[in-house]
Amino acid sequence: MGPLSELVPENQNKLYGIQFLECVKKSRLSYRTYQAIVLIVTFLAYASYHAARKTTSIVKSALDPQSTEVGLKFIPWRITYLSEPEERRFSWALGDGWAPFSGSDGTALLGELDLAFLCIYATGMYFAGHIGDRMNLRIFLTIGMIGTGLFTSLFGVGYWACVHNLYYFLIMQMVAGLFQSTGWPSVVAVVGNWFGKRKRGLIMGIWNAHTSVGNISGSLIAAAMLSYGWGWSFVVPGFLIAFIGLVVFLFLPDSPESVGIDRDEHEFHSPRKTGEEVRMPLLGSNSEVKETAVGFIQAWKIPGVAPFALCLFFTKLVAYTFLYWLPFYISHTAIDGKYLSSGAAGNLSTLFDVGGVIGGILAGHMSDRLDARAITAASFMYCAIPALFLYRSYGHISLAVNIALMLITGMFVNGPYALITTAVSADLGTHSSLKENSRALATVTAIIDGTGSVGAAIGPLLTGYISAFSWSAVFTMLMGAALIAGLLLTRLVIAELVAKMAESRSQTSAASTTPAVQIDV
Repeated sequence: MGPLSELVPENQNKLYGIQFLECVKKSRLSYRTYQAIVLIVTFLAYASYHAARKTTSIVKSALDPQSTEVGLKFIPWRITYLSEPEERRFSWALGDGWAPFSGSDGTALLGELDLAFLCIYATGMYFAGHIGDRMNLRIFLTIGMIGTGLFTSLFGVGYWACVHNLYYFLIMQMVAGLFQSTGWPSVVAVVGNWFGKRKRGLIMGIWNAHTSVGNISGSLIAAAMLSYGWGWSFVVPGFLIAFIGLVVFLFLPDSPESVGIDRDEHEFHSPRKTGEEVRMPLLGSNSEVKETAVGFIQAWKIPGVAPFALCLFFTKLVAYTFLYWLPFYISHTAIDGKYLSSGAAGNLSTLFDVGGVIGGILAGHMSDRLDARAITAASFMYCAIPALFLYRSYGHISLAVNIALMLITGMFVNGPYALITTAVSADLGTHSSLKENSRALATVTAIIDGTGSVGAAIGPLLTGYISAFSWSAVFTMLMGAALIAGLLLTRLVIAELVAKMAESRSQTSAASTTPAVQIDV
């Protein structure tokens, strides 16, 4: 009875899901097992955020039959057989539309929903990070996911309740956007708590694929539910994210300390062991982790936060312009003298995300090997400029050329986007300048991604106006944004280069002063 009684106090502090796993395994979980749990649960959590967010893009075609060019791109197996506008209008999946979106201004009203969502999401991000660093991240994330599921589902309830009031749908979208803003700061902070900087870029580059997985799964679920009524396209993803929220509550340890693990024993944030303090002066981390949260203004003052936040503003401006407008651009551009159908254009546009996944992993791996986040991010953005130019100038030659250039463009555009929102945010949230106040992961992540989300809202909005005159002007805007994004990191790039040169000189000096060892034969 003695050993059993000693285990009770320890288990009382552990999550019920962790206790269950340890009961099944009949032993305590290892540090690596905890890391695997964190990666899997946070991956599912943010994938479900994106799945819930994607539903409006699918349901647009049901709410406003005139917007089939937008909505049906994500239902390729249906639109392949519905090539003519007349046939699309009478498709059983579309119906007669839904007031108030079925009128002549329906597309504009749906655009207002998107803009309202993005604005509230970007604004809420700043507050979410501030709150997340002051409460249990597991609880905070659970509340955000259940709230997102609730208001996403309530949007769909308007179908059965026969709601035709614009303000109802607008409020549901805005509140859902507010709850959605809790997701990114929380998951990055949790992953940052469990993984040191040594392989953080590569791990987070792979982990960041949850965005594409969420977009794809959300599209498939919403499209499959349309045949039962567009309300189900919101309710099912809503219940899905709420369910995963319960999984988060039961299984997600927000930090090693929450399960009684000393992170210092696992090479967490230790410059003495990795030498990061010498090699990364602007993104170096601290070996001590305190529970005191930093203020919003103090987080902005952390070296590197402002440049990376502004860089992400222009990076997401480019990335989200492609997200919202690439299928439309492809379907209205002759490739090898032929115009692709909406279905083919929608399928083809997904390759941009495939390139983005490759770019995220590559950027993370390179930044780990070089130990230089700013140099990697800036290099990718500079390479994105000729990639954008080549795609606009030569993407129409043939389908093979279009595919190749789209993959390359997606790789260079989304590579730094993934790097900055994951590894860089986690690095800066544990910056050595914080000293005793090192609990800033959620706040820093929110500042960086929140600033980027403002650019994500502005880019597609500007494209809607500029594309009416010239797509070449749109690509010029995107190349200019990529250039500015790279230039904003100039000071950090110079600092990293100086540190690299100093390290190289010190190694050369140490090698030259080492006495030669003579071996007698």
